[in-house]
Amino acid sequence: MTHKPLHNFHIPVMGLAYTIDSPIRVAQYGISSVISIIDDEILEKMKNFYNRKFNLDYLGISTKAEDYRAKRITAYLDMVDDIVNEKFESFKQEIIKNKETLKNFMAILPNTSDLKNGLQNLMNQKENLGSGIKNFIEANLKPGSIDVNIMTKVDKDNYKKDEQLPVIFNDAHASLRGFAQSKLSSSMVLSAGMNPRLYSYIEEFDDFFPDCNGILKKKIILKVSDFRSAMIQGNFLAKKGLWISEYRIESGLNCGGHAFATEGMLLGPIMEEFKLKKNDLIQSAHALMVTALEQKGKHVISESLEMKITVQGGVGTSEEHEFLLENYQVDSVGWGSPFLLVPEATSVDTETRNLLLKSKEQDFYLSNISPLGVPFNTVKGTSNEILKYQKEAAGKYGSSCPKKLLALSKEFSPQGTCTASKKYQDIKLKELEADHELTPEEFNKRKTEITDKACLCVGLVNAAYIEQNLEIKGEKQGVVICPGPNLAFFDKEVSLSEMVRHIYGNTNILPDNHRPNMFINELKMYVDYLKKEISDSSVQITNAQVKKWNTFKKNILEGIDYYKNLFPTSNFFKSGLKTIELQLQEYKLMLTAIEIPQVEK
Repeated sequence: MTHKPLHNFHIPVMGLAYTIDSPIRVAQYGISSVISIIDDEILEKMKNFYNRKFNLDYLGISTKAEDYRAKRITAYLDMVDDIVNEKFESFKQEIIKNKETLKNFMAILPNTSDLKNGLQNLMNQKENLGSGIKNFIEANLKPGSIDVNIMTKVDKDNYKKDEQLPVIFNDAHASLRGFAQSKLSSSMVLSAGMNPRLYSYIEEFDDFFPDCNGILKKKIILKVSDFRSAMIQGNFLAKKGLWISEYRIESGLNCGGHAFATEGMLLGPIMEEFKLKKNDLIQSAHALMVTALEQKGKHVISESLEMKITVQGGVGTSEEHEFLLENYQVDSVGWGSPFLLVPEATSVDTETRNLLLKSKEQDFYLSNISPLGVPFNTVKGTSNEILKYQKEAAGKYGSSCPKKLLALSKEFSPQGTCTASKKYQDIKLKELEADHELTPEEFNKRKTEITDKACLCVGLVNAAYIEQNLEIKGEKQGVVICPGPNLAFFDKEVSLSEMVRHIYGNTNILPDNHRPNMFINELKMYVDYLKKEISDSSVQITNAQVKKWNTFKKNILEGIDYYKNLFPTSNFFKSGLKTIELQLQEYKLMLTAIEIPQVEK
């Protein structure tokens, strides 16, 4: 059986539950997707939902059970694997027997796909058509990967009767263990930066090490924003005998969810560096890995393992998709937010999906609502935002904090408090009211900083509950959704087939109005980000801030020069080249005009 994926795109993780069951929906078509596994409660509820739907016999796991978090995660992933395999086998039989289903399936395969060409050749044959297609399908078709995501920083200490549990019961550690103990053969995506303690814990599980044939049952994917971070993290894990099978590069700002801005480095130059230095990553990691495997007495591999480079963040047209594949030689391109408009692929309630359909460019914004203190992409008018305003009008602030996944602040309790919680905000607001030296403007600014925070743990899963008509207990909090700003240019609900054919250039689902090139759109976001950083800065400017801003500005300018040289020599974007060149010049002038404040002597 071939190990080459059927598609050259993937669906990245979205929120805590927007892709919670995406593999069940799309894996039979060979489409890979990523499940967030940090919230065991939503996983348990979705497991029970599918238990009933498909008449399965997975048992419920109570919070009173020992190591319940990891056990719930393992059980859910095992169930998803069972359902996907069953649906995949049924789908194979259907396309073998039904010519129309086969044609529809071929329509969503990449135009350059060997599988597509092979099936087309078989259909042109008149003899032994049925057996030929059956044998070809059995040999070449495989389901999409059921991958998982862990935000490494969401690793809260846990307690039982006020006694702190061992580190392995921390949230991210338990999530990792839940995946490691599942029967899946797939990948774990680690995002949000390096967590050395968590990374070291991976060593405890044999599935992450190569077997005697150099096969990894479970692979590691690192989501990174630049080459330096990739090299540091890759070598750290290689010294433990662990291989990074994929570096998933994401635009710092033109993405959904938390936005980890680079120091002004734009996506194009970042991808160029990965293309030029990929062999450095491989050679460095392989040498370190061999030494570590020898020391551990594990199977040593003489040849370096496969290492993929993929990219995501802001892609919206087939031309951009092809450009990323060809110019940067990436293995796959992530399409996230547009799939929020595909009911067959993602778990979104009708009200929220309708909000996304009608929202315009100015409605998508980089907010301060995340308790992690990291800028968070969202959209105006969510049900969570409306409920929050209603509560604040009544003088009520903060959430009841039922899940405590983001209770990471140790300011008021060693057990941690979430900055979006009522408990935390009540204390901070009392402190603020006691400070009589603040001007009204300073008071309002600080009050907004405190009360902006929203309960993501509940808000990011409610859409899945609402879509499946599952009971939502506790305080009414509505839905938080985290699309990337690129979704502003999509305006209709589409089928899975339409979206995939759009990705491959076989149809177009975008409206006629102008959508900027993905690289130009990201450039605009970085220029706006720098201007806002400077305007929001305190009166006391530090040398560190000045140095950071100068580096930021310099990197953006270098990125503009890179694009100026790249696009005229490329076979892509020819029809919009004149507009792109004018926009690059416009942003260069805008950037040059930005004055970096100086430290007063």
